Amino acid sequence: MKLLTLNVHSWQEENQVEKIRLLAETIHNKRYDAVALQEVSQHKKAPLEEDGRLRADNYGLLLKNELGKLGSTDYELYWDASHYGYVWYEEGVALLVRHPANQIESFYLTSSRSMDFWKTRKITGGEFIIDGQPVGLFSCHLGWWGDQEEPYENQVDQLIEKAENCERFVLMGDFNSPDIKQGEGYDYLLGKGLHDTHRTAEKQEGHATIEGEIAGWSENLNGLKIDYIFTNWPSKVTYSKIIFDGKDEPVISDHFGIETELE
Repeated sequence: MKLLTLNVHSWQEENQVEKIRLLAETIHNKRYDAVALQEVSQHKKAPLEEDGRLRADNYGLLLKNELGKLGSTDYELYWDASHYGYVWYEEGVALLVRHPANQIESFYLTSSRSMDFWKTRKITGGEFIIDGQPVGLFSCHLGWWGDQEEPYENQVDQLIEKAENCERFVLMGDFNSPDIKQGEGYDYLLGKGLHDTHRTAEKQEGHATIEGEIAGWSENLNGLKIDYIFTNWPSKVTYSKIIFDGKDEPVISDHFGIETELE
């Protein structure tokens, strides 16, 4: 099972359409089984599509359309909005999966349900059949450790409770919790029985997923790893690589991505 996660910082990037094309080319060439994306946005005044939810400029929809042009027509898009971001955008998380879904849902991790509150967090995920086996896949974007209004621990607890409806599950995304901060969010996640696939991989390339100051990490002077792919079982991880970091692939967001292959 080949997976990719990336916080795409959508519609806040220069040359956004070109970066969508570059991401589509990588997905098409590597044929990921599933792709988890965060900060997937659409302008709140853009025309609605026929489903009444997606808008014409939805980043995930444009990416799916670009994949179709390349011949990858088997990916389904699952998206939902969490809150308004950067004033004009409906921001959420998405999954692109090329395998059949048993069930899909979106659910809140936070007590807030308001689109107007930037700390509102909503997850999209569900159970899919990959290589004949059911597995839960969830695209995640969590808040920050130490938040008194929307405690990180509560968000993790709600996420795990929902994910445990699947016997095996994978949590992918931006967890806003550096692995070097002892006794904080990363350790709390591992304490829930999760396995960091980058850490357990037989082959690793790279580590940090953000460098320098970005939104939410204004005092970051060095590289940090805050994006992860976690499993709830000790899977054999063939490799884990930081991608779109300016080395083998161009930078297309304020985050780098992670690609992982599990057996």
